[in-house]
Amino acid sequence: MPKLNVLVAGSTGYIGIQLVKLLVKHKYVRIKYLCGNTSIGKKISKYDNSVGLKKLPKIVKFDKKLLKKVDIIFTALPNGEAQIISKYLNKQNVLIDLAADFRLQKASEYKKWYKKNHKAKYNIKKSIYSLPEITDQKVKNYKIISCPGCYPTSILLPLIPLLKNKLIKKDNIIIDSKSGYSGAGRIVHKKYKGKNLYESLSVYGVASHKHNSEIEEMIKRFIKGSIQFDFTPHLTPMFRGILSTIYVDLNKSSSISKILKTLKKYYKKANFIKILSKDKLISTNDVINTNNCKISVCTSKNKNKIIILSAIDNLIKGGAGQAIQNMNLKFGFPTNSGFK
Repeated sequence: MPKLNVLVAGSTGYIGIQLVKLLVKHKYVRIKYLCGNTSIGKKISKYDNSVGLKKLPKIVKFDKKLLKKVDIIFTALPNGEAQIISKYLNKQNVLIDLAADFRLQKASEYKKWYKKNHKAKYNIKKSIYSLPEITDQKVKNYKIISCPGCYPTSILLPLIPLLKNKLIKKDNIIIDSKSGYSGAGRIVHKKYKGKNLYESLSVYGVASHKHNSEIEEMIKRFIKGSIQFDFTPHLTPMFRGILSTIYVDLNKSSSISKILKTLKKYYKKANFIKILSKDKLISTNDVINTNNCKISVCTSKNKNKIIILSAIDNLIKGGAGQAIQNMNLKFGFPTNSGFK
C-alpha cells in the first residue's frame, strides 16, 4: 500500500509537535509538508529535539497550492483558520481539524461561544464531530473531521454510555476538571506572566468556558430533553494531563455495579479506554504519553450519588492521538497505527 501524503498546519505548537511525533511512527503515511507562520525555513527539531533524528521537511508557509500534493491535512491552528482552508480542499483531500472550527452544528452557536462569524458555513454539514469510541465508523462518510476538545474528551467518554442507558440523572451533574498548562498553548507563558503559573492552581472560564457548548451538544444527541451540568476548568502547574472529577446522581434502578458493567460492555472493543475496578484512585501520571483514557467509578458518602474519575493526556488522547485515531478509522488503518 502506497503511503498517504500528509500536511500539518500549525506544526510547532504543543499539539502540532505531538502530532508530528505520532505521524513519524505511522507506517501508512508520509509527512510531505510542515507549515507555520513565524517558523518558516526552520527545522521542526528546533522546537523539540526528540524529532531531530527523523528526516523531515523544513517548515514552509501554508499555500492552497500544496493541497494538490497531499491526501490528509491536519490543522492545529487558532480557531477560524481551518474554516478558510476548508474552502480550498480538492477531491482527494481529507481535513482533520484539532481546533473548534467544526465542533458545533450551527454557525449561530459558533458565533455565540467563539465571538466570531463562521467563515465556511456551507461546510458545517459536510463535517463530523468525531469522538472515535462514540462515532466509530461514521467518520468514513466525511471529508472534514472535527476532533473534540481535550476537556470534553475526558468528560464525554464516561458520561455518554451512562446517560444513554439512563443510569444517571440528567440534572445536577458537577464537573471539576484540572489540566496541565500545555492545554492553553504556547501563549500561556505570556498570558500568565507574573501570575506564578508554575507553582499555583488557577480557575478560569467559570460557567463560560467554550467547551460547555460541545459537551452539551454532544450529550443531547443521545438523550431526550434538557441536560443540566456545571463545568469548571482549572489550570495546574503540571505541563500535560487532565483529570476530570464528575459528580452525578444515580437513577432509582441504578447502582455502582450496573455503572461499571455498562462501561465495561460499552468499551469492550475500545483499545484505549480502560475501565478500572470500583474506588480505584487514579492520577494523570497513569496516562501521560499514552492515548489511553482511564475511568474509575467511586463510592460517594452521600446516598444515590457516585463520583467518576477520568484521566487523559491532553496532548495525545485529548489532541494529536485522537486525530490519529480518526485518520485510522477514516482510512481503515489498524487501530494502533502511530501509537506503537
